[in-house]
Amino acid sequence: MPQTTDTTRRITRVTSFDVAEEAGVSQSTVSRALAGDTSISEPTRQRVIAAAARLNYQVNENAARLRRGKTGTLAVVMICRAGQDRKDLNPFYFALLGSTCAAASARGYEVLVSFQDSAENFWGHYEERRKSDGMIVIGTSENTPAWDYFGQLDPATNWVCWGAPSDAFPWVRSDNEAGAALAVRHMLVRGYEKIVCIGSETSPQRQFKERYDGYASAMRDAGREPMLQRIERGLPREEQGRRAAAALADSGQPFDAIFAVSDEIALGALKELDRRGYRIPDSVGIVGFDGVRAGAWSTPPLTTIESDFETAGALLVERLLATMAGEPETPRRVPVRLVVRGSTRP
Repeated sequence: MPQTTDTTRRITRVTSFDVAEEAGVSQSTVSRALAGDTSISEPTRQRVIAAAARLNYQVNENAARLRRGKTGTLAVVMICRAGQDRKDLNPFYFALLGSTCAAASARGYEVLVSFQDSAENFWGHYEERRKSDGMIVIGTSENTPAWDYFGQLDPATNWVCWGAPSDAFPWVRSDNEAGAALAVRHMLVRGYEKIVCIGSETSPQRQFKERYDGYASAMRDAGREPMLQRIERGLPREEQGRRAAAALADSGQPFDAIFAVSDEIALGALKELDRRGYRIPDSVGIVGFDGVRAGAWSTPPLTTIESDFETAGALLVERLLATMAGEPETPRRVPVRLVVRGSTRP
């Protein structure tokens, strides 16, 4: 009969009972000592830690979390427009999703992601079903039924959102007004005078209204009258920008610069004006908002107001963890910066 070697024995997974035997304590003492229970004396805790190290014992985090009533998972819901192909989702949201997942991982959480667009797939009961410890909702404000659904969840639900149409939701947002004002000041310094905003002051997209308000305030501060070219509802963003730019050009209204409330809208406007023979940035300057990567590859590359994606993801996770810990809800603003490229004068 072959002998059982020490190496063979160690293939078997070490348990907390093995550590207890090695340390000469009970299994419950091992669990409490490794969990940081202050009722365990320091000498005993050190004896348990030393025994665990000798046996190369690894705590089963999933089991530990379940014993504490936690899953170690955060749910992230991406709200899309009804019927929208996932590949057509605003690239800004994918960037935000990536930074949020990275922030959650850095805090020791796994992430469960779902894409939701209609009543058939709206679902936010992750905590009740013990699928997650909290929820982050990201997406377009234009899907009113989705936000109505999430707004009616149990008030005890731990959640935070980006893109909410109302301040009644637990939100994190870019510093939209400051970013729009930064764009206006940049264009004025570059010598542009007649700056038109392509956007909407009544859009369900809360950030669009804030960006228009920031633009309008900066224009008035500079002694200039705000000019708004409204976008059409229900169209892809780039098409909204294209149509708005076409309507502006056909209107005969003098303009020499455009501030668009999103990069995709700006890119649509840029393509339409280029097609019509406008020289960008010499005769018309264009600035967008969001910092999507596609803007760096347009012709010319798009000047934009960029949110700090890393900070945005971190704030969403931090705000959610604070809510889970019972701390008061505090709205958070994400800082923005100007990224100067080729669509405005040097």
